[in-house]
Amino acid sequence: MDLQELKVFAQVADYGSLSRAAIMLKIGQPSLSRRIAALERECGGRLFSRTGRGLELSELGSRLLPRVRALLAEADRIASEARTMAATPAGEVNVGVLPSTACQIVPPLFHQCRQRFPDVRLHIFEGFSGQIEEWLADGRVEVATLFRHSNAVGRGERPLGVVDTCLVGAKGDPVTRAKTVKFPQLHRLPLILPAPNSLRVTLDHLARKRGIELNVVMESNSIPIQNALVAQGGCYAVSSFYSVSRDVHAGALQAARIVAPSIDRRFTIGTTTQRPLGLAAREVAKLMREIVLELIEREPSLRQRISAFASTPLT
Repeated sequence: MDLQELKVFAQVADYGSLSRAAIMLKIGQPSLSRRIAALERECGGRLFSRTGRGLELSELGSRLLPRVRALLAEADRIASEARTMAATPAGEVNVGVLPSTACQIVPPLFHQCRQRFPDVRLHIFEGFSGQIEEWLADGRVEVATLFRHSNAVGRGERPLGVVDTCLVGAKGDPVTRAKTVKFPQLHRLPLILPAPNSLRVTLDHLARKRGIELNVVMESNSIPIQNALVAQGGCYAVSSFYSVSRDVHAGALQAARIVAPSIDRRFTIGTTTQRPLGLAAREVAKLMREIVLELIEREPSLRQRISAFASTPLT
C-alpha cells in the first residue's frame, strides 16, 4: 500500500466515478480499476459498491476514508514544510467558494496566483456555507469564503466586511426600481430561492415571524440560472449584490437592498483547523483576502458597509 494508491482511492470517493477520477488523475480507466482492485485486496474487502449513479463507498470504504484523508494531508504537510524551508510556496491548495462570489473571486485568484506563485496549483470547490463548513472541518478544503448571518465567526475565520442582501428583479421592474425594498413587500412575490441553506433559513424565519408568505415558484442553487430567469421577468430572486453586480451594471437586472429588517451577512475567509496550514495555503488565503477587499472597495454600494474589522490581519 503506497500513497499513490491511497490518493487514487480518495479521488474516486470524491468523484463517485472511475471515469471522472481517471480524467482528473490523467491515467487510463483500466489502470485506475487495477489500482483500486489491488488496494481492495490489500484491505481485505471491497471499498466501493456500484449503483445506477456510479460508485458509492462501502462500509469498509466509509470507515477508511477519513483516515486516508488524514494520512494524505499529513504527507502533503510534510512535503509543504520541506518546501517552506526554501521559502517557495508550492503544491496543491484546495479552495472553497460560494456560488454568489465564485465568478468575482476565482478569475483574479487564478491569474494572480499563477503570476505570484507559479508552483501552486489551485483546486476549486463550489458550495454553500453549510457544505463549505464541513469541507473545512474535515480538511477537504484549506481556505474558503463564507457568509455568516450573525457576528459570531468560527475558528480559523477572518471577517472582512458586511454584505447586504437584495431583492433582484428584471430591468424596468417597478418593485426593484428603488434603492431599497421593505421585507414585507416580498409577500406573495414569485420567488426563485435556493434549496434550504443559511440564507433560506433566515428568510423563512423572518417570514414566519412577520406573517409574510414567501411564494417560492422554483428552487435553484445555481446563481446563473436564477439571474437568467429573473432577467426574463415575472419572478424575483434574493441574493447578495456580489452575485448580480455585473448584470446590474450591464442593465440586465435591478437590485434593491432589503430593509425593515435588513439582512446583513458577514463575509469571512475561513481556513481549516484540522491541521496547520502550509506556506502555499497561507499565501493563497492572504491573496483571497486582498481580492475580496478590492472587490468591496470598488463597489460603491458596499464601500460604506465595510466593517471596522476588515483590517484584521490574516496570519
